[in-house]
Amino acid sequence: MKIFDRVLNPREIRRRLGLNQEQFWTQIGVTQSGGSRYESGRDMPKPVRELLRLVHVEQVDLSQVKRVDFEIISYLKETHPDLYRNLRRAARGRARPGAADTSAFDVGDDLIDLPAPAEPPRTT
Repeated sequence: MKIFDRVLNPREIRRRLGLNQEQFWTQIGVTQSGGSRYESGRDMPKPVRELLRLVHVEQVDLSQVKRVDFEIISYLKETHPDLYRNLRRAARGRARPGAADTSAFDVGDDLIDLPAPAEPPRTT
């Protein structure tokens, strides 16, 4: 079983987030009745599973994501992989106030455990 399949039990995720079906499913463009069918065991199409993962597990605000963001990420990963990993680790270390705790979802982490980047010297 893939981690992706194990993680995405939509009813469990929705309940952990404290949302009703309408609140949960409309955020990813699915009707409440369609979401109810997925929660009852109907196969979920891959695009819906991916949207569910991004919005409800990873807590990504899709309205803020632009194509150029992905281009920058790809460029950074290819040309400066160490910098990318350090930046990713630093970003993960910053807890967003009010964000749902997604640690209970056991999404796994492909991040290599690197030391936190040193803070730049302060100039006064």
